[in-house]
Amino acid sequence: MMLLSREEMHITDESVHLRETRSLLGETEDQGKMLKDIIWGSHRVLRSLERVDNKLQALDAQFKELDIAKDNLIQQFEHHSQTLASQADQDEIWTAVLALRFTSMELNILYSYVIEVLICLHTRVLQKLPDLVRSLPTLASVLRRKVKNKHVRTVWESVLEEYGLQERDVTALCTFFLAHGDKAEHYAANVRQMYIKDVTFMITNMVKNQALQDGLLRAVQVIEKGKAVRTPENQRASLKELIPSAKD
Repeated sequence: MMLLSREEMHITDESVHLRETRSLLGETEDQGKMLKDIIWGSHRVLRSLERVDNKLQALDAQFKELDIAKDNLIQQFEHHSQTLASQADQDEIWTAVLALRFTSMELNILYSYVIEVLICLHTRVLQKLPDLVRSLPTLASVLRRKVKNKHVRTVWESVLEEYGLQERDVTALCTFFLAHGDKAEHYAANVRQMYIKDVTFMITNMVKNQALQDGLLRAVQVIEKGKAVRTPENQRASLKELIPSAKD
């Protein structure tokens, strides 16, 4: 068996070392490629997640816009429904006012209460708004101004509360005034008492539309007692049972 020289042994060791180094470099290169693939894959996943997040944000914004549009539609529908209901009520009051079958004297008495209440409301508003006396010369101007002016609206609501009235009462009284004001006459309190002893009975017995009846009855209460008193529904029903109809 031949013995290797030192140089040959050194060369052999270096060869072995080179092979091991190459093997390690190969493994390191493979690991580097794997690491690059992992990093590249992570970047792609992150970009995909960003795209998904952007889509989710866009969808969320669209849903918010849809919610706002839905709320607007609901508000418009509610406002439209209220407008239609208000118009229907006003149409009923107009029909009821035009269908009244009072004598000229009875109509004048009712007109007297109505006009006095409307004057009271206008006067009281001006007392609370002395700076607006010139710009609010009529009750109609007050009714128009309160729609857009919060301060006027607040004063108007407080005046109604003082007299125990509601908006629907004023609507009924204004409708009566517009329908009959051009041909009716104002009677003073002593004249009214001389002609009709119980105007409340006359209104309850002759006026069938509830809103118009309520408005006229409260107008009488405001003038005669200073404030309208709201009658509970159960008491109103029992009162109707005691009053004979016009046909009896």
